[in-house]
Amino acid sequence: MDRSERESTEVVVKDTEVAVKETEAMEGSVENLWVIELKNPIRFEGQTYNKIDLNGLHEIKAADMIAINRRMSRNGNIDQTQEVTLEYALNMANLVTGLPLEFFDQLPPNVAMAVRGRVINFLFRQG
Repeated sequence: MDRSERESTEVVVKDTEVAVKETEAMEGSVENLWVIELKNPIRFEGQTYNKIDLNGLHEIKAADMIAINRRMSRNGNIDQTQEVTLEYALNMANLVTGLPLEFFDQLPPNVAMAVRGRVINFLFRQG
């Protein structure tokens, strides 16, 4: 096998490994996809947080989503697709973790976007 064939095979193997790990994470056999591990712990109201556990997403109901939409509308957010906004994701995280909105408002941008990504992934996944 020449060098280009080996490199091509390595890429396919790596892509396959990533796909397998993502599938296993969704099934819970690898680290939980719904838990965001924080590289830099966050201090809030005298406590230190090393992770944000979004497993509560599995317990939400449509009524919870409607309540978040109404809260956001009352606060002036009239986006037609509120469910894909950062604000919606942080409100959803507030609901499922029990942590106050102020906790999520002070997150660094990369962590806030990780929360948004997980919430959107959860809401729009198939099956």
